[in-house]
Amino acid sequence: MERRSFIGKSVAIGLLPSFPKSFEYSQKLNNTEKIIVEKHMSGQPHKGKVLAAIQPHNDDIALFAGGTVAKLIGEGYTGYLIRTSNDDHAGRGATMGEVIYNNEKDNERVAKALGLSKVYDLGYRNHRMDNISIQELRGRLIFLFRLLKVDTIITYDPWGHYEENPDHYVTASAVESARWMSGGRLDYPEHFEAGLTPHAVTERYYFARGPQLVNRIVETTQTIDKKVYANAVITTQGPGGEAGSRLRKSLSEKGKYLPILGDDDKTANENYIKHFVMDIDSQRMRGVPSDRKIGKPFGLEWAERFHYIGPEPSMLHTYIEENAIGKKR
Repeated sequence: MERRSFIGKSVAIGLLPSFPKSFEYSQKLNNTEKIIVEKHMSGQPHKGKVLAAIQPHNDDIALFAGGTVAKLIGEGYTGYLIRTSNDDHAGRGATMGEVIYNNEKDNERVAKALGLSKVYDLGYRNHRMDNISIQELRGRLIFLFRLLKVDTIITYDPWGHYEENPDHYVTASAVESARWMSGGRLDYPEHFEAGLTPHAVTERYYFARGPQLVNRIVETTQTIDKKVYANAVITTQGPGGEAGSRLRKSLSEKGKYLPILGDDDKTANENYIKHFVMDIDSQRMRGVPSDRKIGKPFGLEWAERFHYIGPEPSMLHTYIEENAIGKKR
């Protein structure tokens, strides 16, 4: 058995479902391991499908998967943003109430920036989610997956290594268990009396801040500006927001000027996010490699990386198609 490789590599995949032409195989990593590059698709090939972007805090999706979310929405998905915490221990505000309120408004701005249709805030205490009932969180997610008929989820990798934030790994674990239990007929049968039906999530895009089994690179060249904007509207917490204009002002007071920050606050904020948060200083600010570096080996200007898990192809169906004959008389 071959050993699995981490950080930008994936185990060789023997059987894969059929993908549109935008999905290309690449063996640039070495001669045995394969990784799938998902490129932009024209038109709306995903029209009718539903996406749930799930984050513990209001900056998680924007920082690690904003380009992919915007890409999939542009390709026809209807999307929803689910935030599991209330962010009461992170961000701007003189009181805890103000912190919660400011984060709530920023979260709504993120959804709008990425084209997501509605926000669901579950409201658990920030940095304390390892103290809640995992069964309760799982049950609430199962309800939402069934209600919204979610096909695809994007969230933290439940198998990510060295994750220090309990909200991240608790949310990830609950999502992973809820997404398959939502397809069962015996879990929460009272849902069915309310008109819901079993509905399992079939596609997962998992991101992580630490070592991860990566098997998919998503091109975000055409959506990088939407990702930048989604980070710019988060002014309460995170490395984006108005950090660029603050740096520009600080340098000006010292008689210095950084050309990349431009001549106005909007340009400073956007260029700071695009060139420092997403690229030059990405490892320190986000804990992940530069989006440019992720894309470069595959000839992409900007990209995001994931552990992707999709629907398994039916070998039984294939066998029947290839071997079934007329009924024996």
